[in-house]
Amino acid sequence: MSMGASHQWRFFLAGGFDQVRLDTAADLLAIDQLDQKLWVALSCPVKGIEFDSRTLEFIDADADGQVRAPELIAAVKWAGERLSNNHVLTQHVAGVPISAIRTDDEEGARIHAAALAVAAEVGKTESDLLTVEETSTAQAVYAAKALADWEAAGADAQVLGEATADAHASMTAVAEKINDFFLRCQLAAFDPQASEALNASLDDFKLLAQQAVLSDTSSLARLPLAHIAADARLPLGPGSNPAWSAALVQLKDVLVQPLLGEREQISAADWESIRTAMAPYASWLAGKPDPASVGDGVRELERLSRYVRDLHSLANNFVAFKDFYTGQGKATFQLGTLYLDGRSCDLCVSAADAAKHGALAGLARICLVYCACTRGAEKQTIAAAFTAGDADQLMVGRNGVFYDRQGRDWDATIIKLVEHPISLRQAFWSPYKQVARLMGEQMQKIAASKAKASQDGLNAAAADVAHKAEAGAKPAAGPSTFDVGKFAGIFAALGLAVGALGTALASMMTGLFALKWWQLPLAVVGVMLVISGPAVLLAWFKLRSRNLGPILDANGWAINARARINIPFGTSLTQLATLPANAQRSMSDPYAEKPSRWPYVLLVLAILAGAALYRVYTLQH
Repeated sequence: MSMGASHQWRFFLAGGFDQVRLDTAADLLAIDQLDQKLWVALSCPVKGIEFDSRTLEFIDADADGQVRAPELIAAVKWAGERLSNNHVLTQHVAGVPISAIRTDDEEGARIHAAALAVAAEVGKTESDLLTVEETSTAQAVYAAKALADWEAAGADAQVLGEATADAHASMTAVAEKINDFFLRCQLAAFDPQASEALNASLDDFKLLAQQAVLSDTSSLARLPLAHIAADARLPLGPGSNPAWSAALVQLKDVLVQPLLGEREQISAADWESIRTAMAPYASWLAGKPDPASVGDGVRELERLSRYVRDLHSLANNFVAFKDFYTGQGKATFQLGTLYLDGRSCDLCVSAADAAKHGALAGLARICLVYCACTRGAEKQTIAAAFTAGDADQLMVGRNGVFYDRQGRDWDATIIKLVEHPISLRQAFWSPYKQVARLMGEQMQKIAASKAKASQDGLNAAAADVAHKAEAGAKPAAGPSTFDVGKFAGIFAALGLAVGALGTALASMMTGLFALKWWQLPLAVVGVMLVISGPAVLLAWFKLRSRNLGPILDANGWAINARARINIPFGTSLTQLATLPANAQRSMSDPYAEKPSRWPYVLLVLAILAGAALYRVYTLQH
């Protein structure tokens, strides 16, 4: 029962906002008194989350595919009213203890009687607990029995034997139009002057004449079945509306002839006789039990067992996100874990339409990787949040493995990326990586250009030699003429470039040597901060503003809070590859590249150049 406004609530701080603690049955039963502005979510989808779908169907009273706050409150209230011991709601038992079922009202007595009957069938007593599996099986058995009883009762309703179903279908297809026809005839008998208005008008036929007249034309089908007149009979072939003639012929063959004999027309009395004859079958057909709802207390028993097992867990993933923020378990929206690029990502959500999902989820400022997952004939699309490491090797087409909550493995392929900063480390090194990448691309372009020019020159020379050989000309003997002016210009340009580099290096070294020894590390750190500082600062602001809300909103949730994912918590959602504790590691790599001497030679030359410049600097001062 509700604890009213006097209930003392307790909250915990997680995700940058206060979340209610639902630890006791009293907390759970009082959620109708908790201001919904304090709820983390106000709606969640029935599909696309990791929760028992049958339980969600019970809670989703209007069957619209969404569980909303009023429906959750109603489910909690109903469960509380059906239990004499409400504490079982938070004990995480596998079903409902029979002794905890309330028996002092009609509904409770019916559920308790059903529980005793189920217990007797499975060999349990009133002091035992009925699991969800046992109550679900009992409901299925009861539904099957009800369906079998219904089918047995239908034997007397088979007016035409095995042909009754087809006859009823033919009758249902034209029943509305036949009722309309005979009612119009009755009106014509009531007032003869109404006949002209009750029949199709000349304008109706003019409208039909302006288009291709087909038997399935909608405007033709709207006309009466036949000509309206007092006490008129309905023709079952020629003389009837062409749009309905085939259906009327079938009605004659499968229903009129077996019941009334050979007829080309039927009167209003004949039609009423047919309806009366088929009434028992129609009544039996309307009484077909719904397997999802039948159960003399058994369905309510299954519902109660599911609520006892699941309501507390659902509330802690709806009213609060306790499981997600405390790490005590997986949240309902976490579908599993993605292993890709030496990392495991725990925040993986459903994303049926990656383009549509990414348009809204991008506002979360979280690096999202959309993967198409396949397992045999099964397919699904997920969005995985990468919150640690870097994005250097994340690209469309890369493959990984996704493990769902049942432990099943799926082939995962990246189909879309929503890029955002992943970590401060990535932001710190990003300027240097960009420069290195740019230099590498430029060097590749220059090398490719030079290689192409050289190849083009060789091709041109070979073509020239071949052409001269064909013309009978002898190749010129001796070396080609040396163009002094051309090479002088090249050497002058090289000299200017070397001079400029030397001047820049001298200026830098002069500035460094002007510093004291303890100032050198500070200068290096300062230069690095100037280069990496803006990128790190921008990433810091974005990482602090990461928000879970848009990711879930894109899946149909109604997130009611600013569910932040700060840097420490975000880092915990993505695990980097690390060696096991106490693992032995060999540093000998048989395929390691052999060290080159050139880096050491260049280092020695740089030191000598620096010493020479320092000597020049000291002599000048």
